[in-house]
Amino acid sequence: MQNAGNIDCYTGRDSQRGWAMQRLKIDLIAAARPNFMKVAPLFHALHGQPWCSLRLVHTGQHYDANMSEAFFRDLGLPSPDLHLGVGSGSHAEQVANVMLAYERACVEDRPDLIVVVGDVNSTLACALVGSKLWITVAHLEAGLRSRDRRMPEEINRLATDTVADILWTPSPDADENLAAEGVAPDKVSNVGNIMIDSYELMRERIQASGERERLGLAEREYGVVTLHRPSNVDEPAPLAALVAQLTDIAARLPLVFPVHPRTRKNLEAFGLWTGLADAPGMRVTEPLGYVDFMNLVCSARLAITDSGGVQEETTYLGIPCLTLRTTTERPITITEGTNRLVTAADLKRTVDDILDGRWTHGRKPALWDGHSAARVADDIRRRLLGAGNRVAEDAAVVETSRRHAMGHV
Repeated sequence: MQNAGNIDCYTGRDSQRGWAMQRLKIDLIAAARPNFMKVAPLFHALHGQPWCSLRLVHTGQHYDANMSEAFFRDLGLPSPDLHLGVGSGSHAEQVANVMLAYERACVEDRPDLIVVVGDVNSTLACALVGSKLWITVAHLEAGLRSRDRRMPEEINRLATDTVADILWTPSPDADENLAAEGVAPDKVSNVGNIMIDSYELMRERIQASGERERLGLAEREYGVVTLHRPSNVDEPAPLAALVAQLTDIAARLPLVFPVHPRTRKNLEAFGLWTGLADAPGMRVTEPLGYVDFMNLVCSARLAITDSGGVQEETTYLGIPCLTLRTTTERPITITEGTNRLVTAADLKRTVDDILDGRWTHGRKPALWDGHSAARVADDIRRRLLGAGNRVAEDAAVVETSRRHAMGHV
């Protein structure tokens, strides 16, 4: 790691070891729905540990209550210790605003470790802040690659992994990607898929949710739809093609569609909302919290999505998943799981194949077992609090390094 010696988690002397341990100050960064689900298990694994203190930082990238506060509540997370409130904007605006706000927070109360998750704008922004301030940065869900640099998330992944000091990967293909990019092996730890931890953490509540019953749906006799990627929803023609396919499918298999705020705005703007909402068999709803949404997914016959998280969840649950994209950064959900990439034109035909029994069964990938957060916690202790990592520089050198990073020298 570039700055392991800058961690001031040990000060003073101890009669036996020569060092007195203070709590490691860890910032957990959350910004959007997938982030909340990855942060929650790690928060619960670290909360109350005698060797660390946590600051939960919400950047405000998802500012809609249904897309943010509901997930905090469902996942048992407390109110954020720090809310940056950046809101919406272009990619450049969000990255810049998060960097400005989070840099101020780090200057006022410097953490020892910044944990960023996933691939949203806030992930990259906070990683850049930490790197420039010489604060150790760890990326949870590192190494995923779609090979499609037209996707903003792909740029965020590449740049974040470049500046991060610790890279926690969910699967062997992610390890291979980082090795091919020249990342030193000692920076990488395969910890498994922390999204599965969230599901297992909330399994009982998910099963007891009752959302499926409230919607009057029979088990395995409906599908779940999520759409939010710009390539699918930001232009009239692609979105109209998807609406036509979905309405045809709903006539054979009822569909539940919790509509993302941006997707709904575009459906209304392009004159597609009424035709979708009124289609026989179609149930459009407001965005759902994690518990209610996963209650629907667990009993679904299939899922139609452009979300990375749903690809993983359906693979874990053994549910057919049709991903409306040309690439995926989670190829293990295809090679080992139940996921397939499809185009809008092929959507109805592929659904018919599933309903007619023409679909292969997948299996759960290794380390997708609900224990990833515990492996991350162990890795933090090993790397930052283990023997040989107490303090590599004396207090004067640490102070000089910090002043240099702050531009004071």
